[in-house]
Amino acid sequence: MKLCSRCNQQNPDDASFCHQCGTSLDTTAAAESAADPVTSSPPPIYDEEARWRQFIGPNADRYLVQFKKFSANGQPKFALSWNWPAFLFISFLWFLYRKMYLHAFVYAVGPMISTYLTGDVSSGLVWSVIAGATGNYLYYWHCREQIGEIKKAGQLNQTEQEQALKEAGGVQPYVIWVGVAFYLLFMMTLIKMVQEGPPDSDQLPAKPARSAAVTRIGCPAAPCIPGSEGQWDRSSRVMTGLT
Repeated sequence: MKLCSRCNQQNPDDASFCHQCGTSLDTTAAAESAADPVTSSPPPIYDEEARWRQFIGPNADRYLVQFKKFSANGQPKFALSWNWPAFLFISFLWFLYRKMYLHAFVYAVGPMISTYLTGDVSSGLVWSVIAGATGNYLYYWHCREQIGEIKKAGQLNQTEQEQALKEAGGVQPYVIWVGVAFYLLFMMTLIKMVQEGPPDSDQLPAKPARSAAVTRIGCPAAPCIPGSEGQWDRSSRVMTGLT
């Protein structure tokens, strides 16, 4: 039913004029639409879950399931979880992919310092395990802090809020190709090492041969003087107690 704005008369939906006062009902509908332009625009994002989805971007459903473990009682707390990309993908590249720049720096420098101090190349594996066990929790805190900052800024307009969430969150796709380049370089180095094989033992430097010359007792460093053999012989007998 169409309501006449002049006399409040109810009219059929297909009526163009009011049956009571003759006012054009099409003009009334156009005036009502012009008086309420807010209803024609989409509402801003007020839903908290929608903010998180917008911020996370790819794989938002999987991460939201993991995040529920960290806020079961409304308060953030650590819970054991596992992030395969942070473990298998070079750890600092995964943090960089998710725009966690401080964590990316720590996981880029940390393994190198550990290897330098300990001399053990397997220390990098320890850092990867730590990244896999704490990656989801660290990302949860990153999302929580960034979304909180956007809400404090008062950006309630939908366009501005979506733009802010997109700039602060989401992913950086170019990091995937950086990771591919790292893996290709690693595989090429490994193949080259396998082809060369272990070092040949024949190429190892040989120990210098001992001198075959027998040094006469009593003259280890200097040559014996001719005619002095008897003197050295008597001296040796005195020293050995044979005289």
